[in-house]
Amino acid sequence: MTAQDFILESYNSNIEKGKVKWSSPSNIALIKYWGKREHQIPENPSISFTLSNCKTITEVTYTKKANKDFSFDVYFEGEKNEAFKPKIQTFFERIESYMPFLRDYHFKIETSNTFPHSSGIASSASGMSALALCLMSLERSLSLTEMTNLYFNKKASFLARLGSGSACRSIEGELVVWGQNESTESSDLYGIKFDDDVHANFKNYQDTILLVDKGEKQVSSTVGHKLMFGHPFAKERFSQAHNNLAKLKTILALGDLDAFIKIVESEALTLHAMMMTSMPYFILMKPNTLSIINRIWQYRNETNSKVCFTLDAGANVHVLYPENEKDNILQFIKNDLATYCQNEHFITDYVGKGAQLIEI
Repeated sequence: MTAQDFILESYNSNIEKGKVKWSSPSNIALIKYWGKREHQIPENPSISFTLSNCKTITEVTYTKKANKDFSFDVYFEGEKNEAFKPKIQTFFERIESYMPFLRDYHFKIETSNTFPHSSGIASSASGMSALALCLMSLERSLSLTEMTNLYFNKKASFLARLGSGSACRSIEGELVVWGQNESTESSDLYGIKFDDDVHANFKNYQDTILLVDKGEKQVSSTVGHKLMFGHPFAKERFSQAHNNLAKLKTILALGDLDAFIKIVESEALTLHAMMMTSMPYFILMKPNTLSIINRIWQYRNETNSKVCFTLDAGANVHVLYPENEKDNILQFIKNDLATYCQNEHFITDYVGKGAQLIEI
């Protein structure tokens, strides 16, 4: 599908008011996306696990109005939040041509997270995807023709991408690919559910997120992505991501956990290496991040465990492991790794199925 396919040509203008609520999960990329072109188009493909417990819950109340300005209020964790408004204003401006009814309504956007905001657990991914899904539910109500679930999900992912690139990978699960590549079905415009063979080893995969730093990141992902322009290693990095995605497709089919570990950990460290070698350069990892990584390596060597780590654009560590190791790894985390977390706080999560409509 092309962007043109997502333009709403006509709609029912008689709906005066309504309310809709969605929960949408965060996701954790296995092959990392870093660097983008105009209109939120990724420089390289990525693939992610959709999570279950780490999610944003958003309720949108819409009321018909007379003037044609964008009109909305944002509430975060129950309190009015002016800081989020510029990002949503930009989002509305980007998607207006695909949703011309946006100027017809005043929106009350009430949102909350089950995890710390802006700490490197992809809160923008879950947040923008949840908002996109709420707006798609409104479009479905206004639509003059029947809308298929396939179209609904693709357009929701397309819109979410225009709010936050990785948000396009939060609509569905368990694995989602985003970014044109030759090894699997994909698109630059929206995320596509990975439907190739996945070995039982990767079913119900676990992700425990160690909250090394709950504070807001020193450098936003938006700034970080821009620093890939002119980066001396950018071209090789984009090529590496394509190659790693092709390798990971085979690994997922074969259930090769050792090869999975190598790809996933290398991708995490490469992401941060690109940050450390940009100009200006920056480091988002903390000393405790490195301590956790070294302890995971030590534990793996001592026990032959298949536990591994990955990192997003922040200091927190995602500890990934097969379901059959859940009890042992959680004990390891409680006994050994929790001490490196802020207030010994960590979140237990696992691979999920994607966003959910909440009945209200």
